Amino acid sequence: MVLPADPGDYGPGFCAVLLAGGRAVRLDGADKASVEYLGRTLLEHAIEALVDASEVVVVGDPVPTTRPVTFTRENPRYGGPVAALLTGRDALVREPTTLGVLAVDMPWVSPWTFRRLHEAAAGHDGAFLTDASGRRQLAGVLDAAVLDRIRPDHEGQHAMALHRLIGGLDLADVAPEADEGRDVDTWADLRDLQADPPGL
Repeated sequence: MVLPADPGDYGPGFCAVLLAGGRAVRLDGADKASVEYLGRTLLEHAIEALVDASEVVVVGDPVPTTRPVTFTRENPRYGGPVAALLTGRDALVREPTTLGVLAVDMPWVSPWTFRRLHEAAAGHDGAFLTDASGRRQLAGVLDAAVLDRIRPDHEGQHAMALHRLIGGLDLADVAPEADEGRDVDTWADLRDLQADPPGL
């Protein structure tokens, strides 16, 4: 896959799916998308990170947003990241060349993150951001045609872990800059980010 590093070269082929419909058990079932960080919801931070995408589908319950997005839900609900990703992919109006995927709980992922992911994905099936320990996070880009080839049927999508779906692909890993690889799984995670906001 050859992907541009310059956002001006993306054209309509870069579309994205934003995963915002999980149970958030470690956040006491709170709606992660509506949790506020630095004066904005986590959903607004995530939408801003995908500003270079020509179309964004949010897999989660609809809420007001400052940028136009499409909302959808996997069926049955809470089907996990693979079901959410493929539900979002199917809800796109445009036919993507490259598909971005981002979890809603990563407020320090930015457009610059996705430009680096695109650059790293050149010659590969995609690229994913890692955390400081090297573990892949739910922030990446995939060759849409490759994803379409490996997708399971509807029944097989439910409760499938993303690493099982993409484990056989040729993916580049992108190390985080500052704290962009951190996510918000617990209230303690949120307090830590609020107490020491990273400077990107």
